[in-house]
Amino acid sequence: MEVVHELSFMLPLLIAAFFSIVFLQSAIDKIVDWKGNLGWLKGHFEKTPLSGMVPVLLGTVTVVELFAGILSVIGAIYYVMKGSTFWISQGLIVAMISLLMLIFGQRIAKDYDGAKTIAIYFGVALISAMILK
Repeated sequence: MEVVHELSFMLPLLIAAFFSIVFLQSAIDKIVDWKGNLGWLKGHFEKTPLSGMVPVLLGTVTVVELFAGILSVIGAIYYVMKGSTFWISQGLIVAMISLLMLIFGQRIAKDYDGAKTIAIYFGVALISAMILK
């Protein structure tokens, strides 16, 4: 295994750490403040075709984000133990699916500023995927 201070060794760990933090924090926030998030999202989507599905969609996004974060943590551990980025890549795929779900919602709600923010995360995910390749 490579020396820990080498960039080529550290990049997969940093990618895994980034996506672990982003998606675990987001999922945990949704779980801890379910009512607050649900209330805000109902208002956000009230004039869209998604208005009646907000609770189900919030639950789905929460589960997918939690899964992405957990896979990223597992990926970091597995990478340190085995030197394989397989689980980091799987976490990244799930993270990108989550981001696509989120950007779809923002576009439907015509929240273009929110969509821009998600697009930045998606760009980071694409660059991360190229690094892990």
